[in-house]
Amino acid sequence: MDPTYPLFPIFAFLGFFLSLVPLSWHLQAWNSGTCFYMIWTALACLNQFVNSVVWAGNALNPAPIWCDISIRITLGASVGIPAASLCINRRLYQIARVHAVTITHAEKRRAILIDSLICVLFPVIFIALQYIVQGHRFDIFEDIGCYPSIFNTPVSFVINSMWPIVLGLISAVYCVLSLRAFMHRRSQFNQFLTSNASLTVSRYFRLMALAMTEIACTTPLAIFAIYLNANAQTMQPYGSWENVHFNFSRVEQVPAVLWRMNHLFVISVEMSRWVAPLCAFIFFGFFGFAEEARRHYAMAFWAVLKRVGFRPRVTVHALPG
Repeated sequence: MDPTYPLFPIFAFLGFFLSLVPLSWHLQAWNSGTCFYMIWTALACLNQFVNSVVWAGNALNPAPIWCDISIRITLGASVGIPAASLCINRRLYQIARVHAVTITHAEKRRAILIDSLICVLFPVIFIALQYIVQGHRFDIFEDIGCYPSIFNTPVSFVINSMWPIVLGLISAVYCVLSLRAFMHRRSQFNQFLTSNASLTVSRYFRLMALAMTEIACTTPLAIFAIYLNANAQTMQPYGSWENVHFNFSRVEQVPAVLWRMNHLFVISVEMSRWVAPLCAFIFFGFFGFAEEARRHYAMAFWAVLKRVGFRPRVTVHALPG
């Protein structure tokens, strides 16, 4: 039995809840990078929650269609969250080097379009390319659930493993440039924030702290994951398309007693599934205690309790605007 059960499903569901509740507030503020961060984190947490509950204590295959969807959410989130962090850093840099006090609606729409290409189109292309190194349909690990089957070959490094590192390094460059631009243009920066109702100084620095924390975690964890994958399983040459995709439709169902025998593989699997709740709680740590966030969480909390017959003793008001 999973030693983290039921702790992990609880944390995964809380991560889903904490990530998704403030979404409407950030949508109104046109914070597209932050919204994509919340959406990818919430999807990853929900995906892990379902898997950890359905496959607790078993390695059966009752929902193959779900697993086809689940592994693609797992793959998409692995680059979607770092991509969203990149977009946050990119926006912070643009604000720090601002040349005009106001931003037009056309500029906002263009920024959202670029963020959408980075956070949606790029993960979709990434997911599609994984078929090149996908050995078979999917794996099911007892206590873990659906898991992508990536053929351990040098080609998978280029197609699968290196992109979180690339995104993290680009984010780091934007972060350094943001700090540099902020130090050179502090007075104009303060003037811009004063005229911008959707972004206060406090919110700007919380976004900066979130992005810096994400950078500090993404690149080292991605490098460590490559090390684990390279050593937990034997590295094999790609060979040919037919070799990699032989009997592609098969599903490997692995009981916990077998996959837990490989210590490095256990670390790799557990790390990959705990990353999503960790991202959610990091987000909550930076934004969950702000006044507007507390109000949104309170509204969501009482909305859930009302479904089961409870009523709040005090009235929870919605945010203006």
